[in-house]
Amino acid sequence: MPGFLTRRAAGAALVLLVGTAVTACSDDDSPSSTVSKAASAVQSAASEVASAASQIPESLASATAEAGEKLDDITGGTNVKGDVRLDAPRTDSSGKATVVVNADNTAGSTKSFAVQVNFTDSGGNLLDTVVVTVADVASGETGEATATSNRDLSGPVKTEVARAVRY
Repeated sequence: MPGFLTRRAAGAALVLLVGTAVTACSDDDSPSSTVSKAASAVQSAASEVASAASQIPESLASATAEAGEKLDDITGGTNVKGDVRLDAPRTDSSGKATVVVNADNTAGSTKSFAVQVNFTDSGGNLLDTVVVTVADVASGETGEATATSNRDLSGPVKTEVARAVRY
């Protein structure tokens, strides 16, 4: 039970951190600074989820829920799953799966993307999920980032864009 409470507390703190960092914006912040802060908050939150998920495998469902909540907390975001493509996944030397995330900015100004990537086995079973930020993509351009699984994944790994938010 203490592990469950620790995970729940960490999850709640994570959601609070991301929500605060992503929505915080003063009149003194430039748009680029605000985007950088939001990207940093999403990456930091993803690292926290990764750390918790790699220690306790049954927390995968919780990590997935928390990733969804992080994306829900982005204010002024637009769902753009169709504007995001994934390259073929690879396994790096440490055993973690990686995939290049490509985000097309169809908006009229520079935008960033928060993308939830699911790693699955050949049967479609969820193995891991991560959120990656593709920051500061100019209008009409394609930005790129790399999503890396939180844990070592063995066997054939497939990837899918679970959600994508442009902000």
